[in-house]
Amino acid sequence: MQQRAVGRTGLRVSRLGLGTMTWGRDTDEHEARDQMVAFHEAGGTFVDTAASYGDGASEALIGSLIGDVLRRDEIVIGTKAGVGRRGAERVADTSRGTLLANLDESLRRLRVDHVDLWQVHVWTDEAPLEETLAAMDHAVSSGRASYVGVSNYTGWQTAQAATWQRAVPGRTPLASTQVEYSLLKRSIEAEVLPAAKAMGMGILPWSPLGRGVLTGKYRSGTPQDSRGASNHFSGFVNPYLDDRGRGITEAVCRAAEGLGWTPLQVALVWVRDRVGVTAPIVGARTAAQLSAALSVEDLALPPEIIAALDDVSAE
Repeated sequence: MQQRAVGRTGLRVSRLGLGTMTWGRDTDEHEARDQMVAFHEAGGTFVDTAASYGDGASEALIGSLIGDVLRRDEIVIGTKAGVGRRGAERVADTSRGTLLANLDESLRRLRVDHVDLWQVHVWTDEAPLEETLAAMDHAVSSGRASYVGVSNYTGWQTAQAATWQRAVPGRTPLASTQVEYSLLKRSIEAEVLPAAKAMGMGILPWSPLGRGVLTGKYRSGTPQDSRGASNHFSGFVNPYLDDRGRGITEAVCRAAEGLGWTPLQVALVWVRDRVGVTAPIVGARTAAQLSAALSVEDLALPPEIIAALDDVSAE
């Protein structure tokens, strides 16, 4: 698998990332192992997780596979901090104390002494931005993270954070921003993509398959084994099962039929090859689903198909 630089940094990752949001909850340890093996054998290096995924179960599963399925130096670990639970309530907290405590817990679960990319999971107004960014600087200076980035920031938030880091001497530049991006969600093109390009940050798209909708599996209803049928994720999928979502999905399926591809391949290659994108993050419940995503390495969409998909999905 080809490797790409993350923005204007020396960090290089595979041009597809392995998403692990369901690990430890909907994806058990056996499926997780099979996925990691398949990803590694395909040349994949970038594995994305977060302290909040499965309340830490995702990181723990990854940690159990390092040194077993692959060596530490064969994996680029990206994790996120700032989202957790307070009792039964899900909360966001990007204060310095919480972020650094999250990082230490992540390192313990992952069984490593540092992560390659540490990201603030969300923006909050409660903690001053300079405090949040100072925590990221400390993570790098203390050796607990090699690079830092942000996640789910708007365009102005991305620009403000990145500008602060570059303007103040001794600060660590932001390497990346992780945001939702797919044919069903192109709003980042208005402000986030230009901001990231201007500040030298790589884009790490999450849900590049439109939360699974662009695979076409919801065209005739909701499969019982899909995220749309899951108690955890039904509310996550349903917003894209509207008229616009159906129209874009049909266009993807028609393109796939004409090319002799699958809808998944069409949707994923479209995102992977957008200007500014470093590595779409692909989540799968099973190794079979992941293998379908890994099949896109040698594929490229014809320009006329790209133009048609751009037109039908314009926001």
